[in-house]
Amino acid sequence: MTTQYKVCSCNHTMPLDAAAGAALGEALGTAPLKPASQLCRREVGGYLDALQGVDRVVVGCTQEQALFAELAEQKQTVAPIRFVNLRESGGWGKEARQSLPKMAALLAAAALPDVEPVPTVDYDSGGQALLIGPAARVLPWARRLSSQLQVSMLLTSGDAAQPLPERDLPVFSGTKISIDGWLGAFKVRWQQANPIDLELCTRCNACVAACPENAIDLNYQINLDACTSHRDCMKACGAVGAIDFMREDTARGGDFDLIFDLSDQPLITLHQPPQGYFAPGADPFAQAEQALQMAQMVGQFSKPKFFTYKEKICAHSRNQTVGCNACVEVCSAQAIGHAGNHIQVNPNLCVGCGACTTVCPSGALSYAYPRATDLGRRIKTLLTTYAHAGGRQPALLLHSQAKGAEMLLEIGRLAGAGAGKLGGLPAQVMPVDLHHVASVGIDGWLGAICHGASNVLVLATGEEAPQYLEALETQIAVAQAILGGLGYEGRHIALLRAANARELDAQLREFQLQPLAMVPAQRATFNIASEKRTTLEFAFDHLLKHAPAPRTDIALPAGAPFGSVSVNASACTLCMSCVGACPESALIDNPNLPQLRFVEKNCVQCGLCEKTCPENAISLTPRLLLGEAAKQPAVLNEAQPYHCIRCSKPFGTLQMIENMLSKLSLHGAFAGNIERLKMCSDCRVIDMMDNKKETSILELKR
Repeated sequence: MTTQYKVCSCNHTMPLDAAAGAALGEALGTAPLKPASQLCRREVGGYLDALQGVDRVVVGCTQEQALFAELAEQKQTVAPIRFVNLRESGGWGKEARQSLPKMAALLAAAALPDVEPVPTVDYDSGGQALLIGPAARVLPWARRLSSQLQVSMLLTSGDAAQPLPERDLPVFSGTKISIDGWLGAFKVRWQQANPIDLELCTRCNACVAACPENAIDLNYQINLDACTSHRDCMKACGAVGAIDFMREDTARGGDFDLIFDLSDQPLITLHQPPQGYFAPGADPFAQAEQALQMAQMVGQFSKPKFFTYKEKICAHSRNQTVGCNACVEVCSAQAIGHAGNHIQVNPNLCVGCGACTTVCPSGALSYAYPRATDLGRRIKTLLTTYAHAGGRQPALLLHSQAKGAEMLLEIGRLAGAGAGKLGGLPAQVMPVDLHHVASVGIDGWLGAICHGASNVLVLATGEEAPQYLEALETQIAVAQAILGGLGYEGRHIALLRAANARELDAQLREFQLQPLAMVPAQRATFNIASEKRTTLEFAFDHLLKHAPAPRTDIALPAGAPFGSVSVNASACTLCMSCVGACPESALIDNPNLPQLRFVEKNCVQCGLCEKTCPENAISLTPRLLLGEAAKQPAVLNEAQPYHCIRCSKPFGTLQMIENMLSKLSLHGAFAGNIERLKMCSDCRVIDMMDNKKETSILELKR
């Protein structure tokens, strides 16, 4: 399928003329492009003509995307249409005239084929909503929402100015509230703390009239501070039985589709609460906004399944010993938990941040939205086209599709209008939008460096969980240590923290003033693979091959997913417990000799071997070993084999047998037959059957 490109100077506010169109066409491998000046107005015919066939159409404008999409629908075209922002991302700003290579790269990336769809996670919401909080907030919103949702109320406190309505809506009261679940599947539990159970109360007002202390109002909850426990209210309630000061069964609960939490402090304090849970608190504007969102969440919904999991290479646990726990600790939605020797990811709670895949050292968790291969192809296309168009020192700016994209639009528009002396995006900085910036880690960054990127900038806007930023900083430190260890000078990868467009503009200007970062003299040809460790192996080989100062042993900071294993040979008995615990086959035995061997490129520094070793003989050292030495098994410990004293077959090590003799020689089962410990299992049985002097259990007197 060929591609038609439609670009526009937006009423001559961008430097797109005939010469620029010819340069873009050459970079994209097409005929010279003919830039329009008013593609969405008087020159719209050129766009409509492009829709006649089945060729892919790439429009370099997102400002009028809605109009172009509507025109395509009216024309009933079958041509695939893509939109890419050339204006705010490069055409407006101080360096607009140097931005043609970036524009060509963005157009080429937009023309890539569609990626394969990912599996989805489904939700089913019937509109059963539980409103939680004080009566003063819950009751007004219950009245407003009851026409759209099936509303229930859980009151945490009463309000004399807000009497309970008629029993047309379920009303509960309670404390110690717990919430589990997600959209369409919430389970709420609470304790019935007040003597009056609102589920039983008929609102007859007999208790209100009977109470001499006026401790009961029209919320039908007893003010226990004012109550003197004379129990007149219980007598007035009579057979209804709604009032019980000695109630033992206080557990209550229910299942709901939506939660509207109006408490002062949210009951769920996660940075990423589950979908279907809203906690606007006391803010009336937030209440109105989130009530509108909640009212629309009735029906069937789906979202992408953001991850894939290969439990075979997961380094979380072995034999009930926890090794790597990085994904569990970093998840801000509590979607990941311990499940035996592996982890379990709840796809309904997962919000797609991808931080778990970034910190996963083995690649057992990988991101699927987009897949690593799809993102890698996009990055490679951007960098290759940029270089083909004559661009130099390219930088990638990874940003979120939410607040990050809004910030880039703002910085471009302010720069285009000359407001605030903003410069806009530099000519060499190419934006790459992601569902979440935490979803790309060291494999993606180093892959981009190998494909020609001088810098990879990660934009944090404040919407990220704090642990995500800590994880990114740790990964950046490891990546920079590797690049610096190979002699690539400069700051290649950076985390930019900006709350608004002006802060981002200032950081970009500051970054431009830094010395240029050194990159490999030749761009790599490999494609980013779906397996993290495979991509890293390709990247390490390329970086080493073109390194300004080649070396094969690079020290890394603590927490790095690469390193060596050291064994205290005097303590190690070669029991091979570590081999059985290693999930990555980094520690292996020798079937022919009593040897403990180590393949360093497989090690993810999960620590399972260190925690499993009964002799505490293992220690870990973070480092990166490159070259063939990292791929070949190295002997960490070996011992002289011990031969059976009866048949001469090797069945253990000399040190192991000596330790066993010292520990078991006084044991009742071996005290009189110590020589059997020196025999293999077969000869031990034969010796027991041949020794007629031993007393048999059958010969014992009764």
